Amino acid sequence: EALFLLLHNEMVAGLYRAAEQGEGENGRCTTKLESMGFRVGQGLIERFTKDTARFKDELDIMKFICKDFWTTVFKKQIDNLRTNHQGIYVLQDNKFRLLTQMSAGKQYLEHAPKYLAFTCGLIRGGLSNLGIKSIVTAEVSSMPACK
Repeated sequence: EALFLLLHNEMVAGLYRAAEQGEGENGRCTTKLESMGFRVGQGLIERFTKDTARFKDELDIMKFICKDFWTTVFKKQIDNLRTNHQGIYVLQDNKFRLLTQMSAGKQYLEHAPKYLAFTCGLIRGGLSNLGIKSIVTAEVSSMPACK
């Protein structure tokens, strides 16, 4: 678990450090992190679902993501899953592991999106491999909680 946290922090820091040295731009860093997460999410879902029965509907897939997938990757379930029953789902983690090492204060709030891009890609890649085209965004209003 500690290795994943260290690797993730170094991926983010390394990409943004390269961008500051003129090898890219910040928007590209977020896209690259999201793309890496997408590929990892596809692979993880393939492994996690190889012995499971097919899902009935989108809601069952989202429940799987919130319980099994999230637990395997982040060692806890999603705290809250909400839906408008029209294809929009809101997953809320009140103590997101990739943000807990950062201060709970407001001073790091502007850096939080960097640390969520990989996870957005992870979810989007998993959903894609389960047959759901999606747009995944992240929102942080207070650290270390995210939606």
